[in-house]
Amino acid sequence: MYLHANAKLGLAGRLALVRAVEEGLSLKAAAVAFSVSPATAHRWWHRWLEGGRRSESLRDRSSRPRRSPRQLSPELEERVCACRRATGWGPRLIAGVTGIAHSTVWKVLRRYGLSRRRPASKEPANRYEWPRAGDLLHMDTSRYARFLRPGHRVTGDRSQRSRSWMRPETRVGYDYVHAVIDDHSRLAYVELHPDQTAQTVTGFVERALAHLAEHGVSAND
Repeated sequence: MYLHANAKLGLAGRLALVRAVEEGLSLKAAAVAFSVSPATAHRWWHRWLEGGRRSESLRDRSSRPRRSPRQLSPELEERVCACRRATGWGPRLIAGVTGIAHSTVWKVLRRYGLSRRRPASKEPANRYEWPRAGDLLHMDTSRYARFLRPGHRVTGDRSQRSRSWMRPETRVGYDYVHAVIDDHSRLAYVELHPDQTAQTVTGFVERALAHLAEHGVSAND
């Protein structure tokens, strides 16, 4: 059962109110006892009577009006929807073409589930793989900051004292991860170094090629 956000009485409270009135309590006294207005008590009592004294009559009703004489005709609504499907335009552009207020156009689109554009279909990822091992090697480096102690995500301490590691005298530098991956076999070789100078990179590449060659992956010219 949908319950109005500001309702003071749920279904059980409404049933208890009408039961109290049936037992002889006046509507005004029942309203005071259940902390609602006399009008609210009157409404639920008469709904109880009109519904044949069944609990279903005490459920919330839809607030939609029974008649909407100013609603667009089905023909005009179909014209709005057809324009939306054919062009993908928004309410203001459709309003300029159809001569209908853009606020009304938006309501029509929402009623027919066309107020939001469908997400564009994504094409499958364009994946490639070289035919032979060693035809293409990927090389990359990543920098990671060192730290003296865990941060607030681990300790839960967000105080200023916990930020002492940000001071220049407490910084301890960075580590660099050097990696080479063969495109075909996905065989990887990784080393951790304190820098990424030419000498370090040159030595890493030589060791990486030797490691790949030991596993049957030789770099092709």
